[in-house]
This record gives sequence, C-alpha cells and structure tokens, in this order.
Amino acid sequence: MSTDLTGQRVLVIGGSRDLGLAVARAAASAGAVVIIGARDEQKASDAAASIQNAEWVRMDITDEASVEAGLAGAGKIDHIVILTAAHHNVPVARLDHDRTVTAFEAKVIGPLMVAKHAAAVLAPTGSIVLFSGVAAWNPQKGFSVMGITNGAVSFAASHLAKELAPIRVNAISPGIIDSGSWDGMGANKQKFLQEAAGGNLVGRWGASSDIADAVVWLLSATFVSGETIHVEGGARHY
Repeated sequence: MSTDLTGQRVLVIGGSRDLGLAVARAAASAGAVVIIGARDEQKASDAAASIQNAEWVRMDITDEASVEAGLAGAGKIDHIVILTAAHHNVPVARLDHDRTVTAFEAKVIGPLMVAKHAAAVLAPTGSIVLFSGVAAWNPQKGFSVMGITNGAVSFAASHLAKELAPIRVNAISPGIIDSGSWDGMGANKQKFLQEAAGGNLVGRWGASSDIADAVVWLLSATFVSGETIHVEGGARHY
C-alpha cells in the first residue's frame, strides 16, 4: 500500500507541538501540504514555518465558530487529523465540573463539531483521523476522565464512519509515547518511561515516529474505516 500523500492537503488540529508536530512533519515528508491548526496563533505560525510549504490557521476546538472559521480558512482539505486534549487526571472524588466538561470538549465534542462542518468540504475520498488512547482499555485510579474520553473517541470513529461515508473516519490509540509531552516531569521522566516499557509486550516505550507513521499509513489506507488502530506495544494485553 502506497503512503504517498503528494498533492493532498492535510489539516493537523493540535499540530503545533509534540506529537501533533511529529504527525505534521511525517505527512509533509510523505508529500502532503500540511495546514497546522492551533488555538495559539504564534505557535501555529512557528510550527508551520518549520515545515516546508506548510500553512496554518487559528482553530479553538472548544469553540464551534472557531472550528468553522478555521476550516473555511484552510481552503481545500483532503484529510483532517485531530490530536487535541485537555487532561483532568484526578480521583473521581476530586473532579472539577468545568475541567471535566473542557476535557470532553477537547477530546469528543470538538471533534464532533469538526466532523459536522468538515463533511461539506472533504472530498468523498477524504478521511478524518481521531486520537483515542490506551487509557480507555487500561483503567487506573485517577485517570477516569482520560479513559472515558478516549473510549468515547473510539466509538465516535465507528459512528462517524457510518454517517459520513464514503469519507473514512478512524482513530489511533497510542500508548506511552516519548513525544515531549512528558518533559515537564524532569528527573522522573526516565523512570516513568521505563515503567511504561515494562508494562507492554514489546518491552519499550513508544516514539513519536511510531504514531506519525501509523497516521500516514491510515490516511492512505483507502479500505479502512470505522476502526481504532492500537499503537501501544500490546499494553492492553499485558
């Protein structure tokens, strides 16, 4: 199966940093023209400047008007990849209502609004890739919001694939990835990653390229729709 995206335009929402930026660069390396979608205009601009021929649009996925305007500003789009998240990792007894709602807006409701408006602009051969995560299949105390929202994303992929057909909709479910998002842990990061490596079947933590390569493949996998692709070293089965 070819992973050549030459001549196609890929909007990466949440593509200004970390894993999103890795996905954007991988799509560009496959020949696509990448459009970075992000709430922070400066970060979006800087990310686009680091990728040849890339463009950017401002898009706040928690604001439907911003989603609609961003899609209009992006022009022709062949594929959309959505990596947005707003984590609220606390025990259930300490849940904050507004932060819980924001988590669902970023991971579930926002992508639904993207699908609502993108259905009219994507070509029939186009696709949408959502981002779930291994937390949905590996319940842990203090991560209920992350697990529930990630699980909802997987269901969203199958339901949207049915409703938007022949536009394809799929989800990627990453495991623990050394994408840059854990750098704030400082000296604890290495221990965390080593523990993650010991909690899956392949005995290592993930790299950004593991996910970015899977996304590029899925964008070009024209006979795959409604699926969640697990890229987590078998952590669900450990």
